[in-house]
Amino acid sequence: MKLEKTTKRSETATSRRYEDACGTALGLELLGDRWAMFVVRELMLGPRRFSDLRGDLPGLSANVLTQRLTELEARGIVEKTTLPPPANVHVYGLTPWGYEAEIIIRELGRWAVRSPLHDPTLPISPVSIMLSLRTLIVPERTKDLDFVVGFRFGALAFRGHLKGDQIAVTREEPDDAAAMFIGTAPGLGAYVHGGMPLGALEAAGLLRTEGDPALIALFPSLFELPEKLPPKE
Repeated sequence: MKLEKTTKRSETATSRRYEDACGTALGLELLGDRWAMFVVRELMLGPRRFSDLRGDLPGLSANVLTQRLTELEARGIVEKTTLPPPANVHVYGLTPWGYEAEIIIRELGRWAVRSPLHDPTLPISPVSIMLSLRTLIVPERTKDLDFVVGFRFGALAFRGHLKGDQIAVTREEPDDAAAMFIGTAPGLGAYVHGGMPLGALEAAGLLRTEGDPALIALFPSLFELPEKLPPKE
């Protein structure tokens, strides 16, 4: 009887069943639904409102977003809370266990961008470009550095503290930043990961900077995309 109850509870927790005891199979059951991992990615730097998620996932309909959030909440990955007054609005955030999925998202991304099929010119969200900094930092180039850099994409601001072999990114006003990048997530990606000159991005209205020119010039060299696989013959 106990086994039957456990099976029934598992079936209601996820709509996709592989009937496989492997943890990878269960991981796909939990996060493998269309858009589920994107929702988790967008919550990785803190709770967000429904409208914010919709804005940064333009290909996702409101109905599907509602469905994914409901499923992820039922699986213990996402939780819905209400901000205190005067905001008094509902937000969605990750549970402590949900935050542990960051390593999955980061390493999947690192692995996938080695493919010749990766197209860096496609749209990218502010949270995604911030996570890319945490993923693609080169420790050997940063071990003696210690400074704060700020990022602003519209109303969304981030603070990055680069120290030692990592960059700690938080969603907050970067009041102590030595350098600021202001504009769009694709613009920052083109500068840091694409090697596009800052002047061209400024002229296109995609990115502008404030603060220490030396740190701004140094910043792209601290990150590196994995080597691409050779094209299939």
